[in-house]
Amino acid sequence: MASFLHSQFADTASALIHSLMSEHACVGGLELQPPYNDLTQFVLEQHARMPDYLHTAMIAATAGFDFSSVPFTGSRFHCLPLEKRRAQVNAWRNSSIGAKHDLIRYFESLALLALYSRGATQPTASHPPSLHDEQILHSPSQTMKYECVVVGSGPGGAITACLLAEAGRKVLLIEEGEYLKLDSCKPFTKDEMVQKYRHGGQTVAMGANKVAYVEGRCVGGGSEINSGLYHRTPADILEKWRKEFAVEALEDSDLLPHFEASERDVSVSLLNSAAPQASLKLHDGAKKLGWKSLEIPRWFRDGPQSGQGKRQSMTETFIPRFLKAGGHLLPKTQITRIRQDGSHWNLQATHRNSDGVNITAEHLFICGGAVQTPALLRRSGIYKNIGDSLRLHPTVKLVAQFPEPVNSTTMGVPVHQVKEFSPRISLGCSISNPPYLAVGLIDHPDSTRNLAEQWPNLANYYAMITSEGHGTVRMLPGFRAPLVRYHLTENDRRNLADGLRKLSQAILESGAVALYPSITGSPRLVCSDDLSQIPAAIPSGLTSLMTIHLFSSCPMGEDQSRCAADSFGRVHGFDNLHISDASLLCTAPGVNPQGSIMAIARRNVLRFLKQL
Repeated sequence: MASFLHSQFADTASALIHSLMSEHACVGGLELQPPYNDLTQFVLEQHARMPDYLHTAMIAATAGFDFSSVPFTGSRFHCLPLEKRRAQVNAWRNSSIGAKHDLIRYFESLALLALYSRGATQPTASHPPSLHDEQILHSPSQTMKYECVVVGSGPGGAITACLLAEAGRKVLLIEEGEYLKLDSCKPFTKDEMVQKYRHGGQTVAMGANKVAYVEGRCVGGGSEINSGLYHRTPADILEKWRKEFAVEALEDSDLLPHFEASERDVSVSLLNSAAPQASLKLHDGAKKLGWKSLEIPRWFRDGPQSGQGKRQSMTETFIPRFLKAGGHLLPKTQITRIRQDGSHWNLQATHRNSDGVNITAEHLFICGGAVQTPALLRRSGIYKNIGDSLRLHPTVKLVAQFPEPVNSTTMGVPVHQVKEFSPRISLGCSISNPPYLAVGLIDHPDSTRNLAEQWPNLANYYAMITSEGHGTVRMLPGFRAPLVRYHLTENDRRNLADGLRKLSQAILESGAVALYPSITGSPRLVCSDDLSQIPAAIPSGLTSLMTIHLFSSCPMGEDQSRCAADSFGRVHGFDNLHISDASLLCTAPGVNPQGSIMAIARRNVLRFLKQL
């Protein structure tokens, strides 16, 4: 039965992808014509990577779509001729029923991503060459014992593990994903999604307005896949955390040395050459309106010649330092549960190259991020204030078209943000390669037909809000992947719409000739009078929202009625158990959170070492 269902799923997926993609022509030198077997294969592979609780649900929903044509045509969808299939696809794509809309969007977005990635090089993932390869445990023993164990190798975990090892402690750093070179694949591509993203990038916070998010699943975590823009925590946010959550040692003066050290360690700096044109367009439009706009520094080390620099992720900075200091790295290993045994912690683990692994730690640091940290703790029976207060920065996007080129294959990361309305709303420019533009235009399918020729004149922009809503992280019985939910308030939906209007105003002021908001059914916007067509609040279920910033699921502070850990990351009620990642941040900071995560992780681990 299972084999039959998978076969029917593949047949329906193939027919659906052909129906969606056959509207695109071979233009601009890109090979966009059929057959679409490679696109179907990519979608099927992505389906296999989905969170397990969605995997069977997607098969069932696709089967329902396949049979839905029977009452009207006498045939299942995948048996219909092309024109009738297109009619059914368009009916579901434009449906006000969220489930129908979401199903078509799933297949269309993945197929477009694969379609516009055709012809791109696909380098083979490879382990970074290391002078300390003996420190990497490719085939671990079934039982291991360490003084300090750090679970998760993103910014919080990498800094924690590095400073512990450099202090002479016996440290094991565990990562569920692989240890890959930063440049094992081109950034912001289909290949990177497959290599380095959890579930192939198919993670979503469920709710009336679903919010797509991404998590890194490789050594270095999110630092390996994000854009590298850097902010210190705003002073008013620190004051809010001190007052509302009773967080100690969180004055500006407390964190300043940790910000400064982190900035040196990852080479935080401004550009040494001209910013990308698409980025400058936003900056110029904001300046014409009298709005505050600035170049955001990033963690990047310049090379001897322009364009030869490299983003300073954890695999470029703290991971090599950790290995040099004698730390052991255990990649491709998932911790399924932790259990306290007297003064020690026992970790149950599964490794891809061996049977079960048991690890004992005197001191345990959980650094899996705002979703995986509470998931592990809740799987282990630790619940108090764990996974109850997830926050994020909901983000809405648009694609802008200009009369002149603003984009190129070497554009890189846009660096300008409009902070006139911060922390309520921030505006910025996003990654704008052809695959990302194609997905950004999914609500305007007619506009993708000439994308292969027009993409140099297009760019992605976003409006990000500091949300009032909150979410939860929960484990479902019988499933491995955590269920993430998020509730937007009515004010959040109004702020997103206001952010989209302000973003549109700035981009039109900079000379754009057309804007394509990511709202199903939204018209193309070509002048300031059209901004009245943006709704007062983004509609439920029909707006594509995303985020790359998640935090606050295990907030720190001395108020034990709402905080999971104390001011320095020790979990309330437990000895020798610490958290050191984005989940500690008490609320949404309103800026890219990596600077906050790094500074607080450094502060906490140095205090821990001082107290030993």
